[in-house]
Amino acid sequence: MYTVLLRFWNEGMVRVVFLHPDLGIGGAERLVVDAAVALRSKGCSVQIWTAHYDPQHCFSETLDPDLPVVCVGDWLPTSIFGYFHALCAYLRMIYVAFFLVFLSGVEFDVVFCDQVSACIPVLRLARQRKKVLFYCHFPDQLLTQRRSALKRFYRAPIDWLEERTTGMADCVVVNSRFTAGVFRRTFKSLAGVHIDVLYPSLNSAAFDGEIEELDGLIPEKNTWIFLSINRYERKKNLPLALQALGALRQRLTPDQRERVHLVMAGGYDERVAENVEHYGELKALASSLGLDDSVTFLRSFSDRQKVSLLHHSTCVLYTPSNEHFGIVPVEAMYTRCPVVAANSGGPLESVADKETGFLCEPTAEAFAEAMERFVRDPRLQREMGEAGRQRVLERFSLDAFADQLHRHILRLAE
Repeated sequence: MYTVLLRFWNEGMVRVVFLHPDLGIGGAERLVVDAAVALRSKGCSVQIWTAHYDPQHCFSETLDPDLPVVCVGDWLPTSIFGYFHALCAYLRMIYVAFFLVFLSGVEFDVVFCDQVSACIPVLRLARQRKKVLFYCHFPDQLLTQRRSALKRFYRAPIDWLEERTTGMADCVVVNSRFTAGVFRRTFKSLAGVHIDVLYPSLNSAAFDGEIEELDGLIPEKNTWIFLSINRYERKKNLPLALQALGALRQRLTPDQRERVHLVMAGGYDERVAENVEHYGELKALASSLGLDDSVTFLRSFSDRQKVSLLHHSTCVLYTPSNEHFGIVPVEAMYTRCPVVAANSGGPLESVADKETGFLCEPTAEAFAEAMERFVRDPRLQREMGEAGRQRVLERFSLDAFADQLHRHILRLAE
Protein backbone atom coordinates (compact mmCIF):
# COMPACT_ATOMS: atom_id res chain seq x y z
CA MET A 1 0.00 0.00 0.00
CA TYR A 2 2.71 2.46 0.94
CA THR A 3 4.59 1.84 -2.30
CA VAL A 4 1.48 2.94 -4.13
CA LEU A 5 1.10 5.99 -1.91
CA LEU A 6 4.67 7.12 -2.43
CA ARG A 7 3.98 7.83 -6.09
CA PHE A 8 1.92 10.83 -4.99
CA TRP A 9 4.97 12.48 -3.40
CA ASN A 10 6.39 14.20 -6.47
CA GLU A 11 9.74 15.93 -6.25
CA GLY A 12 9.43 19.67 -5.73
CA MET A 13 5.90 19.53 -4.37
CA VAL A 14 5.08 20.41 -0.79
CA ARG A 15 4.02 17.13 0.79
CA VAL A 16 1.19 17.53 3.29
CA VAL A 17 -0.24 14.82 5.53
CA PHE A 18 -3.61 15.36 7.20
CA LEU A 19 -4.18 13.63 10.54
CA HIS A 20 -7.80 13.26 11.63
CA PRO A 21 -9.32 10.92 14.25
CA ASP A 22 -12.40 9.60 12.45
CA LEU A 23 -13.06 10.43 8.79
CA GLY A 24 -16.86 10.30 8.83
CA ILE A 25 -19.29 12.88 7.46
CA GLY A 26 -19.37 15.62 10.11
CA GLY A 27 -18.46 19.28 9.83
CA ALA A 28 -14.86 18.75 10.94
CA GLU A 29 -14.44 16.02 8.36
CA ARG A 30 -15.93 18.28 5.69
CA LEU A 31 -13.29 20.90 6.48
CA VAL A 32 -10.44 18.38 6.37
CA VAL A 33 -11.55 17.03 3.01
CA ASP A 34 -12.02 20.54 1.59
CA ALA A 35 -8.59 21.57 2.89
CA ALA A 36 -6.98 18.56 1.23
CA VAL A 37 -8.77 19.28 -2.06
CA ALA A 38 -7.76 22.95 -1.82
CA LEU A 39 -4.07 22.19 -1.31
CA ARG A 40 -4.11 19.61 -4.08
CA SER A 41 -5.47 22.34 -6.40
CA LYS A 42 -2.45 24.45 -5.42
CA GLY A 43 -0.04 21.73 -6.50
CA CYS A 44 0.62 20.11 -3.13
CA SER A 45 0.79 16.36 -2.65
CA VAL A 46 -1.69 15.30 0.01
CA GLN A 47 -2.62 12.23 2.02
CA ILE A 48 -5.19 11.81 4.77
CA TRP A 49 -4.34 9.55 7.71
CA THR A 50 -7.05 8.50 10.13
CA ALA A 51 -7.93 5.87 12.73
CA HIS A 52 -11.29 5.12 11.12
CA TYR A 53 -12.56 5.30 7.56
CA ASP A 54 -15.59 3.60 6.02
CA PRO A 55 -15.98 3.97 2.22
CA GLN A 56 -19.73 3.44 2.73
CA HIS A 57 -19.92 6.34 5.21
CA CYS A 58 -17.73 9.11 3.83
CA PHE A 59 -17.59 12.20 1.65
CA SER A 60 -17.43 11.35 -2.03
CA GLU A 61 -14.12 13.18 -2.59
CA THR A 62 -12.32 10.63 -0.42
CA LEU A 63 -13.19 7.92 -2.93
CA ASP A 64 -10.99 9.66 -5.52
CA PRO A 65 -7.71 7.71 -5.88
CA ASP A 66 -5.90 11.05 -6.21
CA LEU A 67 -6.87 11.81 -2.60
CA PRO A 68 -5.45 8.76 -0.82
CA VAL A 69 -6.81 7.88 2.62
CA VAL A 70 -4.73 5.69 4.96
CA CYS A 71 -6.50 4.08 7.90
CA VAL A 72 -4.43 2.61 10.73
CA GLY A 73 -5.26 1.77 14.32
CA ASP A 74 -8.96 1.06 13.89
CA TRP A 75 -8.40 -2.05 16.00
CA LEU A 76 -7.88 0.18 19.04
CA PRO A 77 -11.03 0.66 21.15
CA THR A 78 -13.08 3.85 20.92
CA SER A 79 -14.21 3.41 24.53
CA ILE A 80 -13.73 1.12 27.52
CA PHE A 81 -17.06 -0.35 28.61
CA GLY A 82 -18.77 2.77 27.24
CA TYR A 83 -16.45 5.17 29.09
CA PHE A 84 -13.10 6.92 28.53
CA HIS A 85 -13.96 8.09 25.00
CA ALA A 86 -11.54 11.02 25.15
CA LEU A 87 -8.65 8.87 26.39
CA CYS A 88 -9.24 6.35 23.63
CA ALA A 89 -9.44 9.08 20.97
CA TYR A 90 -6.12 10.48 22.17
CA LEU A 91 -4.46 7.05 22.15
CA ARG A 92 -5.77 6.30 18.65
CA MET A 93 -4.40 9.57 17.26
CA ILE A 94 -1.06 9.05 18.99
CA TYR A 95 -0.87 5.62 17.38
CA VAL A 96 -1.66 7.05 13.92
CA ALA A 97 1.11 9.63 14.34
CA PHE A 98 3.55 6.99 15.62
CA PHE A 99 2.78 4.74 12.64
CA LEU A 100 3.24 7.64 10.21
CA VAL A 101 6.57 8.75 11.68
CA PHE A 102 8.23 5.43 12.49
CA LEU A 103 6.61 2.64 10.47
CA SER A 104 5.21 4.01 7.20
CA GLY A 105 8.33 5.16 5.36
CA VAL A 106 6.31 8.13 4.05
CA GLU A 107 8.21 11.41 3.74
CA PHE A 108 6.33 14.63 4.35
CA ASP A 109 6.96 18.33 4.86
CA VAL A 110 3.97 19.61 6.82
CA VAL A 111 1.27 17.95 8.91
CA PHE A 112 -2.23 19.41 9.11
CA CYS A 113 -3.67 18.17 12.39
CA ASP A 114 -7.07 18.91 13.89
CA GLN A 115 -9.33 17.98 16.83
CA VAL A 116 -6.71 16.03 18.81
CA SER A 117 -3.41 17.77 19.51
CA ALA A 118 -1.96 14.95 21.64
CA CYS A 119 -0.23 13.51 18.57
CA ILE A 120 1.90 16.62 18.00
CA PRO A 121 4.78 15.55 20.34
CA VAL A 122 5.10 12.31 18.34
CA LEU A 123 5.29 14.26 15.07
CA ARG A 124 8.13 16.31 16.51
CA LEU A 125 10.14 13.11 16.96
CA ALA A 126 10.48 12.65 13.19
CA ARG A 127 14.04 12.21 11.95
CA GLN A 128 14.03 15.72 10.55
CA ARG A 129 11.47 17.59 12.62
CA LYS A 130 8.49 18.49 10.47
CA LYS A 131 6.25 21.50 10.87
CA VAL A 132 2.73 21.12 12.25
CA LEU A 133 -0.34 23.25 11.55
CA PHE A 134 -3.06 22.68 14.13
CA TYR A 135 -6.63 23.63 13.20
CA CYS A 136 -8.69 24.26 16.31
CA HIS A 137 -12.41 23.75 15.66
CA PHE A 138 -13.06 24.30 19.38
CA PRO A 139 -11.21 23.39 22.61
CA ASP A 140 -11.95 19.72 23.22
CA GLN A 141 -12.22 20.23 26.98
CA LEU A 142 -15.32 22.39 26.48
CA LEU A 143 -17.20 19.67 24.62
CA THR A 144 -17.90 17.47 27.61
CA GLN A 145 -19.83 17.79 30.87
CA ARG A 146 -18.06 17.64 34.27
CA ARG A 147 -20.96 16.66 36.51
CA SER A 148 -19.01 14.46 38.94
CA ALA A 149 -15.75 14.78 40.85
CA LEU A 150 -14.58 11.54 39.22
CA LYS A 151 -15.16 13.01 35.73
CA ARG A 152 -13.26 16.17 36.67
CA PHE A 153 -10.41 14.06 38.04
CA TYR A 154 -10.34 11.97 34.85
CA ARG A 155 -10.40 15.01 32.55
CA ALA A 156 -7.78 17.08 34.42
CA PRO A 157 -4.67 15.43 32.88
CA ILE A 158 -6.36 15.24 29.46
CA ASP A 159 -7.18 18.96 29.57
CA TRP A 160 -3.61 19.75 30.64
CA LEU A 161 -2.27 17.63 27.78
CA GLU A 162 -4.55 19.34 25.26
CA GLU A 163 -3.34 22.80 26.23
CA ARG A 164 0.32 21.81 26.42
CA THR A 165 0.38 19.96 23.08
CA THR A 166 -1.66 22.62 21.24
CA GLY A 167 1.09 25.06 22.16
CA MET A 168 3.65 22.79 20.47
CA ALA A 169 2.17 23.39 17.01
CA ASP A 170 4.18 25.63 14.68
CA CYS A 171 1.01 27.34 13.49
CA VAL A 172 -2.47 27.50 15.06
CA VAL A 173 -5.57 28.54 13.15
CA VAL A 174 -9.20 28.63 14.28
CA ASN A 175 -12.48 28.52 12.39
CA SER A 176 -14.04 31.83 13.53
CA ARG A 177 -13.52 34.95 15.60
CA PHE A 178 -15.87 33.38 18.13
CA THR A 179 -13.59 30.35 18.52
CA ALA A 180 -10.55 32.64 18.71
CA GLY A 181 -12.05 34.35 21.74
CA VAL A 182 -12.90 31.01 23.38
CA PHE A 183 -9.36 29.76 22.64
CA ARG A 184 -7.83 32.74 24.46
CA ARG A 185 -10.12 32.36 27.47
CA THR A 186 -9.58 28.60 27.71
CA PHE A 187 -5.84 28.21 27.04
CA LYS A 188 -4.51 30.94 29.32
CA SER A 189 -0.92 29.67 29.16
CA LEU A 190 -0.95 30.14 25.36
CA ALA A 191 -1.46 33.89 25.51
CA GLY A 192 1.74 34.38 23.51
CA VAL A 193 0.70 32.00 20.72
CA HIS A 194 -0.36 33.77 17.53
CA ILE A 195 -3.60 32.46 16.05
CA ASP A 196 -5.22 33.22 12.70
CA VAL A 197 -8.85 32.85 11.68
CA LEU A 198 -9.33 30.57 8.69
CA TYR A 199 -13.02 30.30 7.90
CA PRO A 200 -14.15 26.92 6.56
CA SER A 201 -14.82 27.14 2.85
CA LEU A 202 -17.39 25.71 0.55
CA ASN A 203 -16.31 23.37 -2.22
CA SER A 204 -18.94 24.76 -4.57
CA ALA A 205 -18.27 22.15 -7.25
CA ALA A 206 -20.12 19.62 -5.11
CA PHE A 207 -23.23 21.84 -5.24
CA ASP A 208 -23.13 22.90 -8.89
CA GLY A 209 -24.04 19.64 -10.57
CA GLU A 210 -27.39 18.56 -11.88
CA ILE A 211 -30.07 18.79 -9.20
CA GLU A 212 -31.94 15.56 -8.59
CA GLU A 213 -35.58 15.34 -7.63
CA LEU A 214 -36.41 14.33 -4.07
CA ASP A 215 -37.55 10.92 -5.36
CA GLY A 216 -40.17 10.27 -2.72
CA LEU A 217 -38.03 11.39 0.23
CA ILE A 218 -40.98 13.46 1.43
CA PRO A 219 -44.69 13.64 0.50
CA GLU A 220 -45.28 15.64 -2.69
CA LYS A 221 -48.14 17.72 -1.23
CA ASN A 222 -45.78 19.96 0.75
CA THR A 223 -45.35 23.60 -0.23
CA TRP A 224 -42.99 24.67 2.54
CA ILE A 225 -40.12 22.34 3.40
CA PHE A 226 -37.99 23.20 6.41
CA LEU A 227 -34.68 21.37 6.66
CA SER A 228 -32.44 20.58 9.61
CA ILE A 229 -28.97 19.17 8.88
CA ASN A 230 -26.88 18.11 11.86
CA ARG A 231 -25.48 15.02 13.49
CA TYR A 232 -27.82 13.16 15.82
CA GLU A 233 -26.16 14.57 18.94
CA ARG A 234 -27.86 16.18 21.92
CA LYS A 235 -25.59 19.24 21.88
CA LYS A 236 -27.02 20.16 18.45
CA ASN A 237 -30.37 21.05 20.09
CA LEU A 238 -32.36 19.21 17.43
CA PRO A 239 -35.56 19.11 19.54
CA LEU A 240 -35.80 22.85 18.89
CA ALA A 241 -36.58 22.18 15.21
CA LEU A 242 -39.44 19.84 16.12
CA GLN A 243 -40.80 22.21 18.76
CA ALA A 244 -40.59 25.13 16.32
CA LEU A 245 -42.58 23.17 13.73
CA GLY A 246 -45.20 22.45 16.36
CA ALA A 247 -45.40 26.13 17.28
CA LEU A 248 -45.57 27.13 13.61
CA ARG A 249 -48.50 24.81 12.95
CA GLN A 250 -50.46 26.58 15.69
CA ARG A 251 -50.09 29.84 13.73
CA LEU A 252 -51.36 28.47 10.40
CA THR A 253 -54.70 27.61 8.85
CA PRO A 254 -55.65 23.92 8.60
CA ASP A 255 -54.80 23.90 4.89
CA GLN A 256 -51.39 25.48 5.50
CA ARG A 257 -50.62 23.03 8.29
CA GLU A 258 -51.03 20.17 5.86
CA ARG A 259 -48.47 21.71 3.51
CA VAL A 260 -45.58 22.35 5.90
CA HIS A 261 -42.99 19.62 6.42
CA LEU A 262 -39.75 19.24 8.33
CA VAL A 263 -36.84 17.07 7.20
CA MET A 264 -34.44 16.05 9.98
CA ALA A 265 -31.31 14.94 8.11
CA GLY A 266 -28.32 13.99 10.18
CA GLY A 267 -25.03 12.17 10.35
CA TYR A 268 -25.65 8.83 12.02
CA ASP A 269 -23.20 6.13 13.04
CA GLU A 270 -24.48 2.92 14.63
CA ARG A 271 -21.16 2.61 16.49
CA VAL A 272 -22.00 5.78 18.43
CA ALA A 273 -24.50 5.10 21.20
CA GLU A 274 -25.58 8.75 21.40
CA ASN A 275 -26.57 8.77 17.71
CA VAL A 276 -28.79 5.72 18.21
CA GLU A 277 -30.30 6.97 21.47
CA HIS A 278 -30.94 10.52 20.31
CA TYR A 279 -32.55 9.38 17.07
CA GLY A 280 -35.03 7.40 19.17
CA GLU A 281 -35.60 10.40 21.45
CA LEU A 282 -36.38 12.66 18.51
CA LYS A 283 -38.79 10.16 16.99
CA ALA A 284 -40.60 9.93 20.33
CA LEU A 285 -40.73 13.73 20.64
CA ALA A 286 -42.21 14.06 17.14
CA SER A 287 -44.93 11.57 18.08
CA SER A 288 -45.71 13.35 21.35
CA LEU A 289 -46.11 16.63 19.43
CA GLY A 290 -48.44 15.01 16.89
CA LEU A 291 -45.95 15.52 14.06
CA ASP A 292 -45.56 11.97 12.77
CA ASP A 293 -46.96 12.87 9.34
CA SER A 294 -45.14 16.21 9.17
CA VAL A 295 -41.55 15.07 9.77
CA THR A 296 -39.16 12.91 7.76
CA PHE A 297 -36.06 11.54 9.48
CA LEU A 298 -33.02 10.81 7.32
CA ARG A 299 -29.86 9.15 8.60
CA SER A 300 -26.48 9.33 6.88
CA PHE A 301 -27.88 10.71 3.66
CA SER A 302 -25.76 10.98 0.52
CA ASP A 303 -24.12 14.14 -0.81
CA ARG A 304 -26.56 14.16 -3.73
CA GLN A 305 -29.52 13.89 -1.40
CA LYS A 306 -28.21 16.80 0.67
CA VAL A 307 -27.81 19.04 -2.38
CA SER A 308 -31.27 18.09 -3.59
CA LEU A 309 -32.81 18.83 -0.20
CA LEU A 310 -31.10 22.21 0.03
CA HIS A 311 -32.31 23.22 -3.42
CA HIS A 312 -35.89 22.18 -2.72
CA SER A 313 -36.22 23.55 0.83
CA THR A 314 -37.83 26.80 1.92
CA CYS A 315 -35.14 27.41 4.52
CA VAL A 316 -32.68 25.63 6.79
CA LEU A 317 -33.19 25.50 10.55
CA TYR A 318 -29.80 25.60 12.27
CA THR A 319 -30.44 24.91 15.94
CA PRO A 320 -27.11 24.62 17.85
CA SER A 321 -26.21 27.42 20.26
CA ASN A 322 -22.61 28.65 20.50
CA GLU A 323 -21.62 26.56 17.48
CA HIS A 324 -17.94 27.04 16.70
CA PHE A 325 -18.63 27.93 13.07
CA GLY A 326 -21.04 25.56 11.32
CA ILE A 327 -20.64 24.86 7.61
CA VAL A 328 -24.32 24.03 7.03
CA PRO A 329 -25.48 27.70 6.91
CA VAL A 330 -22.81 28.39 4.28
CA GLU A 331 -23.90 25.40 2.21
CA ALA A 332 -27.51 26.52 2.48
CA MET A 333 -26.80 30.11 1.45
CA TYR A 334 -24.78 28.98 -1.55
CA THR A 335 -27.77 26.98 -2.79
CA ARG A 336 -29.97 30.08 -2.31
CA CYS A 337 -31.66 28.58 0.72
CA PRO A 338 -32.15 31.08 3.59
CA VAL A 339 -31.14 30.16 7.14
CA VAL A 340 -32.90 30.48 10.48
CA ALA A 341 -30.18 30.05 13.13
CA ALA A 342 -29.57 30.56 16.83
CA ASN A 343 -28.11 33.99 17.48
CA SER A 344 -24.78 32.89 18.92
CA GLY A 345 -21.45 31.46 17.86
CA GLY A 346 -20.38 31.03 14.24
CA PRO A 347 -23.73 31.94 12.59
CA LEU A 348 -23.20 35.51 13.83
CA GLU A 349 -20.32 35.63 11.34
CA SER A 350 -21.79 33.57 8.50
CA VAL A 351 -25.47 34.62 8.40
CA ALA A 352 -26.47 38.26 7.80
CA ASP A 353 -29.55 38.81 9.96
CA LYS A 354 -32.64 39.85 7.98
CA GLU A 355 -30.58 39.70 4.74
CA THR A 356 -29.67 36.05 4.21
CA GLY A 357 -31.88 34.66 6.97
CA PHE A 358 -32.84 35.28 10.56
CA LEU A 359 -30.79 35.03 13.75
CA CYS A 360 -33.15 34.14 16.59
CA GLU A 361 -33.24 33.31 20.25
CA PRO A 362 -33.08 29.50 20.53
CA THR A 363 -36.75 29.14 21.44
CA ALA A 364 -39.58 27.41 19.61
CA GLU A 365 -41.61 30.63 19.40
CA ALA A 366 -38.74 32.70 17.98
CA PHE A 367 -37.93 30.09 15.33
CA ALA A 368 -41.62 29.63 14.50
CA GLU A 369 -42.05 33.38 14.00
CA ALA A 370 -39.18 33.42 11.49
CA MET A 371 -40.53 30.31 9.72
CA GLU A 372 -43.96 31.89 9.47
CA ARG A 373 -42.53 34.84 7.54
CA PHE A 374 -41.55 32.48 4.72
CA VAL A 375 -45.04 31.03 4.66
CA ARG A 376 -46.67 34.49 4.52
CA ASP A 377 -44.28 36.06 1.97
CA PRO A 378 -43.13 33.85 -0.97
CA ARG A 379 -40.75 36.57 -2.18
CA LEU A 380 -38.67 36.36 0.99
CA GLN A 381 -37.12 33.03 0.07
CA ARG A 382 -35.98 34.28 -3.34
CA GLU A 383 -34.61 37.60 -2.08
CA MET A 384 -32.75 36.14 0.88
CA GLY A 385 -31.59 33.22 -1.23
CA GLU A 386 -29.89 35.51 -3.76
CA ALA A 387 -28.32 37.59 -0.99
CA GLY A 388 -27.00 34.43 0.64
CA ARG A 389 -25.44 33.19 -2.57
CA GLN A 390 -23.54 36.46 -3.00
CA ARG A 391 -22.37 36.44 0.61
CA VAL A 392 -20.83 32.99 0.23
CA LEU A 393 -19.11 33.89 -3.04
CA GLU A 394 -17.59 36.98 -1.44
CA ARG A 395 -16.56 35.56 1.95
CA PHE A 396 -16.43 31.77 1.96
CA SER A 397 -15.23 30.67 -1.47
CA LEU A 398 -12.87 27.72 -1.84
CA ASP A 399 -10.41 29.96 -3.70
CA ALA A 400 -10.09 32.37 -0.77
CA PHE A 401 -9.73 29.47 1.66
CA ALA A 402 -7.17 27.73 -0.55
CA ASP A 403 -5.05 30.88 -0.94
CA GLN A 404 -4.92 31.54 2.80
CA LEU A 405 -4.23 27.92 3.75
CA HIS A 406 -1.60 27.55 1.03
CA ARG A 407 0.25 30.62 2.36
CA HIS A 408 0.38 29.03 5.82
CA ILE A 409 1.64 25.73 4.39
CA LEU A 410 4.34 27.38 2.26
CA ARG A 411 5.57 29.45 5.18
CA LEU A 412 5.86 26.31 7.30
CA ALA A 413 7.53 24.30 4.52
CA GLU A 414 10.21 26.93 4.10
